[in-house]
Amino acid sequence: MKLWGGRFTKETDQLVHNFNASISFDQKFFKQDIDGSIAHVTMLAKQGILSDLEKVAIINGLNDIKEEIISGSLVIDGTHEDIHSFVEANLINRIGEPGKKLHTGRSRNDQVALDMKLYTRDELLQIKELLKDLLVVLQKVMKENLDTYMPGFTHLQKAQPITLAHHMGAYFEMFKRDHSRLLDIYDRMNYSPIGSGALAGTTYPLDRAYTARLLGFDGPTLNSMDSVADRDYLIEFLSGLSIIMMHLSRFCEEIIIWNSNEYQFVELDDAYSTGSSIMPQKKNPDIAELVRGKTGRVYGSLISLLTTMKGLPLAYNKDMQEDKELTFDAMDTVKGCLGLFTGMLSTMKFNIPAMENSAKNGFTNATDAADYLVNHGVAFRDAHGIIGQLVLYCIDKGIAIDDMSLEEFKAISPVFEADIYEAVNLKTCVEKRNTIGGPGKAAMAQVIALNEEYLKSIL
Repeated sequence: MKLWGGRFTKETDQLVHNFNASISFDQKFFKQDIDGSIAHVTMLAKQGILSDLEKVAIINGLNDIKEEIISGSLVIDGTHEDIHSFVEANLINRIGEPGKKLHTGRSRNDQVALDMKLYTRDELLQIKELLKDLLVVLQKVMKENLDTYMPGFTHLQKAQPITLAHHMGAYFEMFKRDHSRLLDIYDRMNYSPIGSGALAGTTYPLDRAYTARLLGFDGPTLNSMDSVADRDYLIEFLSGLSIIMMHLSRFCEEIIIWNSNEYQFVELDDAYSTGSSIMPQKKNPDIAELVRGKTGRVYGSLISLLTTMKGLPLAYNKDMQEDKELTFDAMDTVKGCLGLFTGMLSTMKFNIPAMENSAKNGFTNATDAADYLVNHGVAFRDAHGIIGQLVLYCIDKGIAIDDMSLEEFKAISPVFEADIYEAVNLKTCVEKRNTIGGPGKAAMAQVIALNEEYLKSIL
């Protein structure tokens, strides 16, 4: 059944039908299509456009169709152009004439805009919950590792000592922003386009605000042309998903490095690792690598939709049908990546001695040694040069700064005294950095408390 056949005198070429049809992918939002139709019909009856008997017949028929699709007794087939025509054709076959009134006061343009908004809103809420789950795991790791010392890096070079809690806190902030970003997108997109018609509204006395309330929207959209032509909310959503994937990818890159034999900072659980078909000793971080790889896939969806939309005149154009497959794929990809990554992180074991030894043997306390000299009257530029000589001496000897004797310290600068050992101790180096946002235990305890309040607000 085609919803537009009256104007035409012959059937569409089969290749044209196949190329034009969207039912192979838009069937994903059959629930949203039916729920939107039920709200629309409820409003039509309230406005006296349909009788109560017609409303009841249509709604009962739609609910039966939805239940049968869910149970599998009604199969969505490819003979229909899209999910809208499939549902309407089935409804008419079941209830006859009242079913032909389902489409009163709307167009496929505002219908598909509504369906996509409803589906996207549902997906956004699911992804928001998955982000919350990840934040909970990150908070747990932070609370358990306030005293787990490790090197902080710049340029992938060991820089200054921090704690694992501090490192994980950086990712907590990233994913907290992602969570907040989704809430912003939700608030901006949560307006109902149904009732906008093809582009110019309708002469029927619709109550669009009532339909919007029935569907959980904050209100109706305010321009009928923009209502059917708008895909900003999808572009924003895909941008938000791309940023989530970028954060996951950065995290995965670090886990891959930390999992290497050279670092041995972490051990991945067997359930989130794979082996080699030829090398029996291998335990590969495939999940982390796949998440990293799938990031480009989500980026591609964003770029594709931006490119599709960039040259389209108002109002609706068939090009916009291309929004669905790539968006559906991005949604599914992000949900899968978040779920797997959270499971991998929650089962990961941290090699605390290896992390601490790496910080100690990587001269991460060199800045604190320079600060020691400054606090004893040496100009910073001179202190910088002295510690540079000291590091070269340690490299030549194959020792850490902490391993030097006091005589060796004094041979490089007579300013050094016995208290240098306390000054360059990893615990001291970390604990002295207690301004908010720093790795010191007091500063981290403050942040963890703020995280707890944030998590309570979103649970």
